[in-house]
Amino acid sequence: MKKIAFVYPGQGSQAVGMGKDFYEKYSLVKEMFDHANEMVGYDLTSLMFEGPNEKLTETQNAQPSLLLMSAAITALLQKEQITPFLTAGHSLGEYSALVASNAISYTDGVQLVHKRGQLMENAYPKGQGSMAAVLGLELQGLKDALEEIKQQSDEVIDIANLNCPGQIVISGTKSAIEKSVDFLKEKGAKRVIPLQVSGPFHSSLMKPAAEEFSEEIDKLEWNDAEIPVIANVTASEVTDKTTIKDLLVKQLYSPVRFEETINLILEKDVDAIVEVGNGKVLAGLVKKVNRRTTTFSIGDVESYQSFVKWAKEE
Repeated sequence: MKKIAFVYPGQGSQAVGMGKDFYEKYSLVKEMFDHANEMVGYDLTSLMFEGPNEKLTETQNAQPSLLLMSAAITALLQKEQITPFLTAGHSLGEYSALVASNAISYTDGVQLVHKRGQLMENAYPKGQGSMAAVLGLELQGLKDALEEIKQQSDEVIDIANLNCPGQIVISGTKSAIEKSVDFLKEKGAKRVIPLQVSGPFHSSLMKPAAEEFSEEIDKLEWNDAEIPVIANVTASEVTDKTTIKDLLVKQLYSPVRFEETINLILEKDVDAIVEVGNGKVLAGLVKKVNRRTTTFSIGDVESYQSFVKWAKEE
């Protein structure tokens, strides 16, 4: 069997129509999707298939949609006896990785990330927080620049995602993010791109949601992960359920260390890194870390069948 790592996409990878071809072709997927509708108490599947996009993009809808699709594709791969030796996810995607590693059931996972989305939406006033991608500025230079912004404005602006060489996402108050655009360019950034998000995710402004989210996590049944999961907060492998739960709470307000995650996977001499779920964002980030890496993105039936064929080749 080939040595494969599964990585799972996070918020922003959702799109109207996602999962529909899987739903129509595989009874297992249909059962999972229909069950998820019952779990969240509304027709999540119709929202995924038909939109509107503005509604699907809301954090409380995007998060369970993405987890559900990733979990369904993973279940299909498991039926084909294709399993990873290691899993990881980008932000929300860490929950899909934990489902794949049997640390939590997909039904509990869908309910948990739906609640997570609600708490994240409510943690900071809507429209007053923001995020931006900073391209072409080294980490230390960015840290120094953010400290200057904080001292000048006394506002919150933090590093949120360490995605790949030359791409770091920042998060904080909307006014601080707006002020940072020209300032960071003066400091050497090639581009600073405001992101279309509804809040300052992975910043200290998310800390008010952490305590309540911890209580939600404790309501569910957790297992030690059967397959190691690389945690966003530490960029290291975890299997212990107590550690997993603790890191998920910290993940709300801590940077996503995705570049380090990819480097850790690459140290394991893998045959491929496989993005399981909607979109192709993570495969692109992997290529920016090491362009020679074999990657797959499984987001529709055609790409799924193509990957299964490759995985089973001798």
